[in-house]
Amino acid sequence: MQSWYQIFPKNPWLSLYAWVIFCILPFFFIFRSSSPLEITLGILLLIMFFLAYRLSFNSKTGFVYMWIGIEIAINIGMIFLFGYVYLAIFLAFFVGNIRNKVGFFIVYGIHIGTTILALTIGIILHEALYTAQLPFIVLSILGIILLPFNTYNRHKREKLEGQLEDANKRISQLIVIEERERIARDLHDTLGQKLSLIGLKSDLAGKLMKRNPEAAMNEINDIRQTARTALKEVRELVSDMRGTKLEDELLRIQQILKAADIDFVLYGNPKLDNTPLLVENVLSMCLKEAVTNVVKHSRATRCSILVKQNAQEILVQVQDDGVGIEGTHWNQGNGLSGMRERLEFVNGSVEIKKVDGVTLNIRVPNVILYQKPKEELV
Repeated sequence: MQSWYQIFPKNPWLSLYAWVIFCILPFFFIFRSSSPLEITLGILLLIMFFLAYRLSFNSKTGFVYMWIGIEIAINIGMIFLFGYVYLAIFLAFFVGNIRNKVGFFIVYGIHIGTTILALTIGIILHEALYTAQLPFIVLSILGIILLPFNTYNRHKREKLEGQLEDANKRISQLIVIEERERIARDLHDTLGQKLSLIGLKSDLAGKLMKRNPEAAMNEINDIRQTARTALKEVRELVSDMRGTKLEDELLRIQQILKAADIDFVLYGNPKLDNTPLLVENVLSMCLKEAVTNVVKHSRATRCSILVKQNAQEILVQVQDDGVGIEGTHWNQGNGLSGMRERLEFVNGSVEIKKVDGVTLNIRVPNVILYQKPKEELV
């Protein structure tokens, strides 16, 4: 609920003191009358006006238009009886508080029309009463015309500013959520590969423990080294996302495929020419996820990777000779969805085909970084 003093408009060009004067000034016009009946009627009209004015501020329903109608009627009465037009400024302010556009223009038109009509008739009937204050009446008419639009636009601006603030808060929340999802994907992609490698090497070390202790010890050393590498990558991931080049990722992929007893074949040149590190990092993370799925689900004996770069796009193809899409492992979990989200960030796409196993085509538009010619560097 509003406090009583909030019936006074908050206007930059009209202070609270001016509104207090407008409240006191009608008593001068009222007590100037000789008839006690007119004085009593004037005071009653004034009390009724401010009561209706207060109730109109509190009203949240269609009754607000009833209170405005009463205020307009009292304003007309004050103009006819006492030549006091300044209550119309209070009304002009409140009209600007009407949020309904149709209601605003209807009440605005009625208020201006009735005020000007009452003034015109009053000047015709009692010219001397209005001539002395004609400059102030003209200023009041200008205020009645301009003040509602000023108040209406100010409220509209405040509403838009509030919506913008809410939108900014929502955007901040979405950024936090997106960052959490990104970190979750990165942790999944980074740790998933390393933990898969550790699991495979642990199984292999267990099998070799009695048969070939020396080979088992080598596998255990590899497990230790992989765990240290995973810990290092997690620390780097938490502090700052580290960009990974495609050729570096292929070396780690070769290790995990070898540990899983899957033959690895590489076609094309993994060294990309003048490709932004962001794009290489996205391709590396997608390739890591694809190979992790091959190791976990495909039961393949062979995995081939093709890297092809031309003027239009970069193609990374992962093909295995496993069981295919049965079990729908490619359509579940965070792996494929995370891959698609990453590729969308660089306008890329991913396509899955079943051709003697599974073929995964990762495509990214080729963005060549501009490099200055040698003569420009001199």
